[in-house]
Amino acid sequence: MPTGSRGLSLLLAISISGLVAAFLYLIPSTTTPTLWAAFLLSFSISYLLISITMEFLIFKEIGNIYTLMEKIQKKDLNKIQDKSFRSSLSPLKKINSDINAYAIARQREIETLQKNEEFRREFIADISHELKTPIFATQGYIHTLLDGAIDDKQVRMKFLKKAGKSLDALDHLVQDLLTLNQMESGVIKFNLTEFDLKEVVQEVIEELEHKASKRDVKLLLEVDQEKSYSTLADRQKIYRVCQNLIFNAVKYNHQGGEVIVSLKASKNQVQVEVKDNGPGIPAEDLKRIFERFYRVEKSRSKGKGGTGLGLAIVKHILEGHKSKIAVSSTLGKGSIFSFQLPLEKAKKAEEIPNSSEISAS
Repeated sequence: MPTGSRGLSLLLAISISGLVAAFLYLIPSTTTPTLWAAFLLSFSISYLLISITMEFLIFKEIGNIYTLMEKIQKKDLNKIQDKSFRSSLSPLKKINSDINAYAIARQREIETLQKNEEFRREFIADISHELKTPIFATQGYIHTLLDGAIDDKQVRMKFLKKAGKSLDALDHLVQDLLTLNQMESGVIKFNLTEFDLKEVVQEVIEELEHKASKRDVKLLLEVDQEKSYSTLADRQKIYRVCQNLIFNAVKYNHQGGEVIVSLKASKNQVQVEVKDNGPGIPAEDLKRIFERFYRVEKSRSKGKGGTGLGLAIVKHILEGHKSKIAVSSTLGKGSIFSFQLPLEKAKKAEEIPNSSEISAS
């Protein structure tokens, strides 16, 4: 590149200085030393100006473009930096900037496709495993009955109940998948009504008290009984959010553990917090626990049952309410899941004018 720019600068400088000398030669009073001086001076100035212009405004930018194109051809997009280009006199600077922006966009697109492909493989593997378990169990029970065990009434009833339980688990998995898919595609609509969040939490605790007692887990509710925690949301779906969070806190707690559900009302928000003193969640798993079928401890989770879709559904329900689920955890001390909903009482208080405003009107 430098050789080309210097050669072109030399040719242009000679041409310009030659034209200057020819113009001065037409003037009768011009002497030979003056012609040479004008030629050399115009040549030097022209060469310097043209060389600098060619080198820094054109050839350097062309070199950068070629380098960028080589990286794109080699698919070496990781070395392409996302930097903003300042305004420049070079017209090629904008072209370089556009190519760089295009390469970065393609790099991000490739990374997204790679992540989607990895997610697709994991999802297919996970759902195949989840479907295989109840199907194989049901097949085993039914084939055993067909092979002759059906004649034994006691064995027949036992195996039929187990097969029915496996089919119920399969139906639950399919229903959860359909629900999650409908939420992601926006098919499911939210029916917003005003209700007291305290009542919903109390209903969930009453429903899960029996399961908690089987594991000797205490369910505690921390709430101000005098306060109203009225909110505007889809009651059925918020019930499911609380149900999933409290059920998980019981299921993954240790024997004789404790689950504390608390409601905290601020000026405009009401926060629901579910705290357990179980084994906790490792830091590397916290970012992934809301993915489909993701399990912190796959071997232990399989023994505890569940579809692995509960937290993913919780996340989508809260996103549909323009809220989000938060989680913090300490190994050996437990986990805290929390979310917020608008406090409807606060909204109404803002909408009602005070007495001075009413009298003034």
